[in-house]
Amino acid sequence: MKKPLILVTNDDGITAPGIKNLIDVARQIGEVVVVAPDSPQSGMGHAITIHHPLRLKESKIFGPDIPAYECSGTPVDCVKLAKNVLLKDREVDLCVSGINHGSNSSINIIYSGTLSAAMEASLEGIPSIGFSLLDFSYHADFEQAKPYIKQLMEYVLDKGIGDGNLLNVNIPNIPFEEIKGMKVCRQANARWVEEFEEKLDPHGQKYYWLTGKFVNKDEGHDTDVWALDNGYISVVPSMHDLTNYKAIPMLSDIETVPTP
Repeated sequence: MKKPLILVTNDDGITAPGIKNLIDVARQIGEVVVVAPDSPQSGMGHAITIHHPLRLKESKIFGPDIPAYECSGTPVDCVKLAKNVLLKDREVDLCVSGINHGSNSSINIIYSGTLSAAMEASLEGIPSIGFSLLDFSYHADFEQAKPYIKQLMEYVLDKGIGDGNLLNVNIPNIPFEEIKGMKVCRQANARWVEEFEEKLDPHGQKYYWLTGKFVNKDEGHDTDVWALDNGYISVVPSMHDLTNYKAIPMLSDIETVPTP
């Protein structure tokens, strides 16, 4: 049988340990092509490059049997170039992004380059999964995540995802034997309460560092934050449609407002 074609990308950069571990899993399942940023792009969200040219550089970082390319742009740029340039004459069966160093649960999906790369592929009709491990360390242990990642990739290749074509998967940073399983859930209604530290540079000019804390006031037991706090891998079906459907009937009287 023909092996599925799997596009691998991330936002932490092509040299990040997380993407190497994701490739280790993907190569067990199918033919792998890697397109990833040439430098860290965390927090870039769905940004694209429009004011200067994009560059692709072939890399042998993952060995001679894994085609890999460093991209000078954002994670979304990586997927666009893969789909429209490198693989324009081929059908990509699955796009996986990550493994991200740190959580992408709840509101983090809005800012995440990891999830935006996967979302871009989903916009092209490619089933896509963003993977994150709740450990920001460069030396994070990704081994515990691999069996679940492989299981999810095989599931999606076999059965698909459905509307949205996108899964946001977060894995708790706990010993393998303590993981209770996977839980399909919703995105928690939580947010970052932000602060900016004001400092002075050597020239006496002010500058600011973004800080803050994550606040979760969502008490539901069906959320990704609850699942992660209770030892589960969270699996959130996601999509690009940001329409607030519940508000449409409430705002329908706008249509009767007289034209100025």
